[in-house]
Amino acid sequence: MFQTAESRYNLWVREHYRFLMRSAWALTGSRAAAEDIVQDCFAAAWRHRDQLRQAESARAWLFQIMRRNARRHFSPGNLSIDDEAVAEQPAPDCGMDDRLDVVKVLTRISPIHGEVLALYYFDDMSTSLMADALEVAPGTVLSRLARAREALREAMLAPRARPRDALATSVTPLRRA
Repeated sequence: MFQTAESRYNLWVREHYRFLMRSAWALTGSRAAAEDIVQDCFAAAWRHRDQLRQAESARAWLFQIMRRNARRHFSPGNLSIDDEAVAEQPAPDCGMDDRLDVVKVLTRISPIHGEVLALYYFDDMSTSLMADALEVAPGTVLSRLARAREALREAMLAPRARPRDALATSVTPLRRA
């Protein structure tokens, strides 16, 4: 069957959009930012599709492109959480509150740790595919995963001062006469 370039592109998007969107969202914490990054990823990937050597590696190759786009567009200080958008996405093994908490914490740990956790837990990617996507050795993936789990645990246990709490400690209550 003859396929046009447009139909091949549409098939590619259907096959990989959810994976890339979950990964970008986990890296940025923002649905809007993730959508922009994924759109840029598909545009760049389609322009350079002749560089994809094996069709089986498309997911890892697309992740590499998405990851580079995310790093170019965002720094850790510019990240924000889109709570409503996160709540719209179903989590297979945990409640919405747990999923939202994890996504928030992922933006507080290093990007290297966040991306390895997102690939492993959100996208069920094997360590060998993760190694291809991250351009590292499989042993490096395993050590990053162990360190990332520890960083996630520490970040989830660390108390976060809310602005309201910080304000309460700096304001003296008025006395009634």
